[in-house]
Amino acid sequence: MDRQTPMHALPEEIQKMLPEDKVCKYCGVSYLILHEFKAMEEKVKAMEKEMKFYQGSVEREKRLQEKIKSLSQDLEQYKTDNKSKTERLDRL
Repeated sequence: MDRQTPMHALPEEIQKMLPEDKVCKYCGVSYLILHEFKAMEEKVKAMEKEMKFYQGSVEREKRLQEKIKSLSQDLEQYKTDNKSKTERLDRL
């Protein structure tokens, strides 16, 4: 996973804030880290959605491979039938 570095330094007001003002009073997590954590959760959700799409792709590919195999067998059967019918017509 890529590590992101801030494009800009924190504003001076935030740098001068007391530590207790930068931390959630309920859970004790820094608001700055909480923001990054929420952004990472969104990335995970997007990646899970993408994984589901690719998982579906694999299943679709298996079905298509089976269909190709079935159609190939049908083609061979039609060729055999055609050859036998052509031979019968030639005899007549």
